[in-house]
Amino acid sequence: MALEVEVDEAGGGARLDVFLVRAVDGLSRTRARRMIQDGRVHLNGRPARKGVRVTAGDVVRLASVPPPADFVPRPGDPEALRVVHEDAQLVVVDKPAGLPSHPLRPDEVHTLANQLIARYPEMEGVGYAAREPGILHRLDNDTSGLLVAARDAPTFEALRAALKAGAIDKGYEVVVDGRLEREDPVIDGPIANHPSDPRRVHVCLGPTDRRRGAAREACTEIVSTRALSDAYTHVRVRVSRAVRHQIRAHFAALGHPLVGDWLYGGSDGLDRHFLHAWSIAFDHPATDARVEVEAPLPPELAAFVEAASR
Repeated sequence: MALEVEVDEAGGGARLDVFLVRAVDGLSRTRARRMIQDGRVHLNGRPARKGVRVTAGDVVRLASVPPPADFVPRPGDPEALRVVHEDAQLVVVDKPAGLPSHPLRPDEVHTLANQLIARYPEMEGVGYAAREPGILHRLDNDTSGLLVAARDAPTFEALRAALKAGAIDKGYEVVVDGRLEREDPVIDGPIANHPSDPRRVHVCLGPTDRRRGAAREACTEIVSTRALSDAYTHVRVRVSRAVRHQIRAHFAALGHPLVGDWLYGGSDGLDRHFLHAWSIAFDHPATDARVEVEAPLPPELAAFVEAASR
């Protein structure tokens, strides 16, 4: 549905993107700029130009009203949720591959967040954003495995502090292309946004990398390796603090991308990338008891390992 707004005296003189943010609930400035660039905003009947300022009496027309940037997810299917640890303060769930961690639109219901809020309605308002109820850390859509969610705000803040301090130990299983032979068990490569592809990240392995100053520190520890063949290596890694695509980008930078990870040059051995969050351990913020949870490889990944080992 289109939306028309007339600029009043108070709005006169503002940049168009700023005016849109004030006029449309939940619209961010980034999204407003994108709508203008895409030709979805008209000013007095003509496509609006980037950077133009509005005056009182102008008519601004949006081709469609964008969905809100944040919202409370609709309840999904609570029976689909795979809970592997539950107590009064938090839960640990086993997310299957292909399931998004949270919705991008209010009408989405098939995400982990929808399942969580259906089973634990008290998670509403807990977390980084309304659409991510209780979720402490994300997993990529095609990554399976363990994820922690808090049931109340104090628990979330305590877990958030532990995550930031590197006090939550997360273990992952991957299968990479080629025979991985590396004496140094630590992959220490800061990660920056990719300069030309927003879908990827860039690993700064060299001290002279010009993007290093804008990069976030990232460390992946190789715990064990097992050659499945000359074509594949099964690897377990440990990460305490992780940035976006860290494990995927680190192994690709070594010349050993994850099997199935087409974005970083992996082979086509799977319909998804081989990355599974198999273990997580941390001190419970309310009891100080050690929480240690494991999740076995899902069937498709276990079958791949078995076949590759023959």
